[in-house]
Amino acid sequence: MKIVFALFACFACSSTAQNVVRMQEEESGEGSRSEGRTGFAFATYYNSHMVLQQAPQQAVVWGIHPDVGDRIIVKVAELQHSYSADVRQGPDTGVWSVTLDPIAAGGPYTITAYADDGSTISITDVLFGDVWVCSGQSNMQFSTDQIYNASQELNASSQYTDIRLFTVAMRTSTTPLYDLSAIAEPWSLPNATTVGKSPFNYFSAVCWLFGKGLYKELGYPIGLIDTTWGGTPVEAWSSPVALARCGLEDTVTDSAVSYRTSPREDGTTDVDGPGSNSQLWNAMVYPLLNMTVYGAIWYQGEADASEPKMHHYNCTFPAMIDDWRTNFAAASQQTKPDFPFGFVQLSGNSPDPTVVVGFPDIRWHQTADFGYTPNPRMTNVFMAVSMDLPDFNSPYGSVHPRDKQDVAERLLLSGLRVAYNKGSEPTQGPRPVSVVQQGDTVAVTYSASNSGDNIRVKSRNGFEFCCSWNGKAECTPKNSWWLPAPIISTDPTTLSLDGSVCGADQFIVGLRYAWHESPCVFKHCAVYSTSNDLPAPPFITIKPQSSGTAFTYTIDWSKPQLIP
Repeated sequence: MKIVFALFACFACSSTAQNVVRMQEEESGEGSRSEGRTGFAFATYYNSHMVLQQAPQQAVVWGIHPDVGDRIIVKVAELQHSYSADVRQGPDTGVWSVTLDPIAAGGPYTITAYADDGSTISITDVLFGDVWVCSGQSNMQFSTDQIYNASQELNASSQYTDIRLFTVAMRTSTTPLYDLSAIAEPWSLPNATTVGKSPFNYFSAVCWLFGKGLYKELGYPIGLIDTTWGGTPVEAWSSPVALARCGLEDTVTDSAVSYRTSPREDGTTDVDGPGSNSQLWNAMVYPLLNMTVYGAIWYQGEADASEPKMHHYNCTFPAMIDDWRTNFAAASQQTKPDFPFGFVQLSGNSPDPTVVVGFPDIRWHQTADFGYTPNPRMTNVFMAVSMDLPDFNSPYGSVHPRDKQDVAERLLLSGLRVAYNKGSEPTQGPRPVSVVQQGDTVAVTYSASNSGDNIRVKSRNGFEFCCSWNGKAECTPKNSWWLPAPIISTDPTTLSLDGSVCGADQFIVGLRYAWHESPCVFKHCAVYSTSNDLPAPPFITIKPQSSGTAFTYTIDWSKPQLIP
């Protein structure tokens, strides 16, 4: 028999954990309650049909027992493995935790825990595979029954019996909770109800489609945890430590955020959610830290796309990723400290061509101002560009596009490369490498022709020059303006822009692409790759030279570009 003593997450990860008090919750939707649980039990998110993390990582199994000092024996029946741990004092009751040996993908298994008094608890039909956490606001919460061709997707879901689903109930807390206070959907096999119960309920469409893609590619069990809440900012999902790194207050206050969208079928336009710092981290992420996970995906940013939050996002979002990684790794001692993290760059919203702030800022800040991932600031991070997938007539509001299939497919493509080192095709659209101005023509070159991935131009619009005046070769609001720069010619690697738009006595000092809330109609932005039809991501670059009508420069993608 192996003796394994695992450190309980709350005490390993936070100096405030020992002051955990009963949470102040905000009820929303359904959810079985677990506050004040007593007796002998597994943690709330350990139940039959679940997926535990496979080898080479080791899964953690934990729960509660009222008698501190008692010994708990945990057995994996089919493998004849046995582990033990002493019950230690937790915030409300005793807690116990064991770390299993590395177990290869497969199953099913039965895991039973035995107490000193002879009582037992078991979970059955447990699989081992990869566990992914899916989080964010309403576009991640957007459920499978809301997408295009939902009936077809839901009816086919039951054939994927090795994919298992779990949904965290929407709750808030002013302090970190040692366990989930409620669950919306226990671990379940996929079927039309568990995958698509009702709009914005469960299960997350992006999470499901991404997980299904992983399963079809990898061929072993996939566990998906949906912890989402619409209308919420990144600050609500971040710990006080992460926020402090960005100079933000670590206090938790009652507040809500809303953002604009075109009218939904019910006539409403605002999307609301709790906005207080750290309250969703406390209630919907922190309790999960003990579990060994493989990676996470994220779809959020709309609630931060306004003053002043949007100016912090280039710090708050990367800091949240860093902090999640640190805490998951510290709590379980098994989750990798640099686990893969994927996100969806914001899609379009309203069909208003005049909106050039908010969403464009967030898209750029989602990459820590590099314009791509992985990058020097965001290692082991992958993304899906979705700005060309607007749905202006969505019955759920234009901010909620129904095409989540393309989103998940693009996220899967980049995720397989970053998280599993699979695939050889480019996982993101083309990025320019150099800019050359000769008189009234500006040539933007994307790649060498022998790379095998050239550019496809679908529209003449999308580029803009920063034009300075009064001899001020600066791209600042006081000395310049942004003007559309139409494409006048193209070849497989280069496109030429009309530089005359800046006019006499003005200098071209900057260039940006797709810098609008909704840059284009569906799949019809300007630049795509020829190999897999991926859209070029938005970018902004400022010319290093001081002035002149002739210049050549290579874009330095190794450094972030701040927005003027």
